[in-house]
Amino acid sequence: MTDTIQAPVAKAQMLVRRPVAEVYSAFVDPTITSHFWFTRASGPLRLGARVRWDWQMYGVSTNVDVKALEPNRRILIEWNGPEAPTSVEWTFETLGTALTLIRIRNWGFGGTPDEAIAAALDSTGGFSFVLAGVKAWLERGVELNLIADHDPAARVARR
Repeated sequence: MTDTIQAPVAKAQMLVRRPVAEVYSAFVDPTITSHFWFTRASGPLRLGARVRWDWQMYGVSTNVDVKALEPNRRILIEWNGPEAPTSVEWTFETLGTALTLIRIRNWGFGGTPDEAIAAALDSTGGFSFVLAGVKAWLERGVELNLIADHDPAARVARR
C-alpha cells in the first residue's frame, strides 16, 4: 500500500446570525467588506470581472478574478495570480430565517510540499480572522480590526 499525499486545502467556517442575502452581500460589496477585511477594492465582485483588493495598512494588494457567483449560495475566485494563483470558494447555507453558515475553502498552493502546507495553514488562520470579523460586523456593527492588528510590525508607515 502506498501513501497518497493530498494537496493541502485551507478550510474555515462560521455561523453568522444574519440572513443569507446580507451575508453574501458582505463579500461581494466592497463597501461592506472593507469593514472587516481589506481596506479598498476597485469594484464589487461581478461574474468574469477582475478586481483589485488592497490592504493599505500593509502596502499589499492582489488581483481577484471572479470565476463563479451564485447569489446567496456560492462565490469562486482565483487570486494572487499569475505568480502564485490559488482558488477560494465561499459557500453560504441558510440554517434558519436569520442564520447563515459560511464555509471557505482555499486550494492550489504551490511550492514544495512543506511550503504548500505552510501556505494552507496561514490561509486557514487568515480566513478564520475574516469570518470572525464579518460575524462581529454583521451581528453587532463592530469593526474588530483583526486584519489590521494581526501583524503590527508589518504595517507600513503612514505618509
